[in-house]
Amino acid sequence: MVWGAVLVASNARWDGVGDAGSDSESDTGTDTDTTTDTNTSTNVTITDAIDTYLQRKAVGDPDGPGAGAYAANAESILHRFADWIDREFDLTSLFALESTHARAYAADLREQTDRGTYTASSAHTYYAVVRAFLSWCVRGGILETNPAATDPAEAALPSASAGTDEDQDADTDTDTTAWNLEQRRRLETYVRDRALTAADATPAQRRTRLREYAMVALLAHSSVRGAELFRVPEDDRRTGATWDDVDFYTGTIRVLGKSQRLEDVSLLAPARTPLRRYRVVLDPPSNDWPLFPTRHAPSIARRVREALADRGYDDAEIEALFDEATATELAREHVIAPPAITTEGARSVLKRLCEDAGLEVGGEYLTPSGVRAETGDDSDDTSTSRQRVRREATRSRPTLRTPNGERSIAVPVDEPLEINVLSHSTRSSGQNDSE
Repeated sequence: MVWGAVLVASNARWDGVGDAGSDSESDTGTDTDTTTDTNTSTNVTITDAIDTYLQRKAVGDPDGPGAGAYAANAESILHRFADWIDREFDLTSLFALESTHARAYAADLREQTDRGTYTASSAHTYYAVVRAFLSWCVRGGILETNPAATDPAEAALPSASAGTDEDQDADTDTDTTAWNLEQRRRLETYVRDRALTAADATPAQRRTRLREYAMVALLAHSSVRGAELFRVPEDDRRTGATWDDVDFYTGTIRVLGKSQRLEDVSLLAPARTPLRRYRVVLDPPSNDWPLFPTRHAPSIARRVREALADRGYDDAEIEALFDEATATELAREHVIAPPAITTEGARSVLKRLCEDAGLEVGGEYLTPSGVRAETGDDSDDTSTSRQRVRREATRSRPTLRTPNGERSIAVPVDEPLEINVLSHSTRSSGQNDSE
């Protein structure tokens, strides 16, 4: 580690960092040691501290329950925090962190919750992981105080019922984005009819309408969340569902759940059928193609240029290709998966569909959370229903997603039939030719 040598004077204290029973007051060191730490502490980066924290959490208690899982889940949260603090404040030093930075991070989580990117419970979880990491630094004597454990900083977090919290009852009168069952059915009927009855539609129009029908049906007839289905720009792990995530054989879709673990979510028949129809007209060149690719041309062009450059094309060759075809055409021709539509983009689509269908209640349009607010009949408890159709992912690769070259195909072969005839005594002794 870069800072392993920097903090050599206090190495004994770092050996105890993260131990539940360690006492930071028991090893205060001498005045000389304290001075050394202070003079060299500016070289400790947040990223390096995070990496050591995760390593200690992963191996510190190998027999403890969930130690490795915690490190895996916390890794993406903490590195996103480090990237955010660097981007917003140009800050990389662990010792430069102040409570104002933690408050700004909490306020950003609240804004993300207000936009529907995170649920309130997820925002609190992300902040708690960062706070726990900084507490670990305090226990090791590296930080004097925890900048995230202050009342002003924590007060900036969203309230427990803010945003699109998945645990709240989506059909309460106070939730303006949670429409009743009749309104959701009207929207689904509208997108279904326009997708299936437009005989005079062009191929592009038909593809668009089937795309919108599949989007609404997936949200309405599964417990999949918008942040699991679409791309979240602020979260590098949430890049949007792909066709490789869909298993029509088992009727499931694999998503990154709120727990930061992969989960298999059941797709009911009313969701699978529109999705199959949509796939036929989309005709994705590869299984890593997003279910709902973005139609933002600059984003597609940027992805294509980056992929072509990675494959060895120089600038002149790339420009020549763009002179002959659009970014979307090049993506298909060179099998370069475009980015998925973002959660904000999906909301824009739903708002337009609501306007086209003449649906509006109190100025609020149906959001992804509102579409999927009902996963069963009227008597179902929503949260219970969601738990019933979700499970932790266990299979490594669905059967129907196995590449063609790896599938076994039974082919009849015209070969002479061989029959081994054993004597009565051999059969009686229990011997056979299977060995």
